[in-house]
Amino acid sequence: MMEISANVQAIAYLVSAILFILALKGLTHPASARRGNYLAMAGMAIAIVATLMGSEVRSYGFILAGVVVGGVIGTVIAMRIQMTAMPQLVAALHSFVGMAAVLVAIGTFLNKQADGLLNGVLMGELSAGIIIGAITFSGSVIAFGKLQGIISGRPVQFKGQHLLNALLAIATIGFAVHFALTESTVSLAIMTLLAFILGFTLIIPIGGADMPVIVSMLNSYSGWAAAATGFTLQNNLLIIVGALVGFSGAILSLIMCRAMNRSIFNVVFGGFGTAAVEGDGVADAAQKGVKSAAIEDAIYWMEDANKVIIIPGYGMAVAQAQHSMKELMEQLEARGVEVKFAIHPVAGRMPGHMNVLLAEADIPYENVVEMDEINPEFATADVVLVVGANDVVNPAAKDDPTSPIYGMPVLDAGKAHHVFVIKRSMRPGYSGIENRLYYQDNTSLIFGDAKDVSEGMVNQLKGAAH
Repeated sequence: MMEISANVQAIAYLVSAILFILALKGLTHPASARRGNYLAMAGMAIAIVATLMGSEVRSYGFILAGVVVGGVIGTVIAMRIQMTAMPQLVAALHSFVGMAAVLVAIGTFLNKQADGLLNGVLMGELSAGIIIGAITFSGSVIAFGKLQGIISGRPVQFKGQHLLNALLAIATIGFAVHFALTESTVSLAIMTLLAFILGFTLIIPIGGADMPVIVSMLNSYSGWAAAATGFTLQNNLLIIVGALVGFSGAILSLIMCRAMNRSIFNVVFGGFGTAAVEGDGVADAAQKGVKSAAIEDAIYWMEDANKVIIIPGYGMAVAQAQHSMKELMEQLEARGVEVKFAIHPVAGRMPGHMNVLLAEADIPYENVVEMDEINPEFATADVVLVVGANDVVNPAAKDDPTSPIYGMPVLDAGKAHHVFVIKRSMRPGYSGIENRLYYQDNTSLIFGDAKDVSEGMVNQLKGAAH
């Protein structure tokens, strides 16, 4: 491959960095997200070509092998992955970035040590890269396990866990300092092992309710790991891109915490969210005094409504009901009903999860409204249809100071004239608490799979039309 000069490579990196910044700007709104992705792909393509044509590349054998193998694996995953599994895929990809940072740092240390080119600054960079990368790797593996259901979504807490984390952090830093001063491979090994353990102990206490924040926080960690790798390899573009990802992930984590009315420290160290055992929906509802309804009941009120607001949640994602929701919207709009989708910032398992699913079903962006904008409209809505959402519509967040979710901003679904909730069972949400919305006089629960129920609604409307 033709070799380019350092100046040409620097210009190419600058163009890539600008494209990445524009890509982040595009990703701030669903309407421009597709363009943002294209800009990011273009920037990455330029960066890869510029790197491969740089003077630092001596052989292409292993590089090409890695590109081919990785490309095949990535293509197969991209073609097979369901949107419901996107959060755990993101967590898995974060773990790859973390492990790459660890391996690059260790490889650089071994090469530089053999050539006698180590110095204090480089040793500090290597230590930082290994620690951040190892924490990112093991933390992301745990997040993947929780999201995939391999590991229980319950917060795993034990007495003295904060003290243990503090001691692990102090010991890790101590061995990092010793490694930087002495070039000891023993200190390197212990530091790396402790960092892996610390990532595990930091994430395992965190329950399912906080997973959206954890995914974005691990995204930030992966950015800092990439930036540390950039310092190690003296690659300016990696530093820039890593910093962009690190800062944007940190900002997103803070935004998500604000949406949940929780501090980032409370998320990281609190441990919140439980899993519950699923039972028989109708029987449990009757026992608890909750009204259940049939599909026909909901259609009776929706087809004559002026405004219907649909609230999607993770249950919709699991059932892959977004396409039938699109059909339901079209059937109602054909009858002159105004239909909007209300989005809570932390609905689903990762930031923007519901927006992506609705976009996949080609639901127009103008029909998708964020929480702050839609909340004043619930009082004027004839019907609210909650599809697999739970904690994000729980009035206890506003009414019950003793509730674990008190203070968390929620969608005001209960203010509508009629509320229908599609649920598989009376199982609570990630917080593990009862949803007060279900006990309101204007609320009825329709038990069943979200896709089956919504398809039944569409068929009812089509039948009525004939």
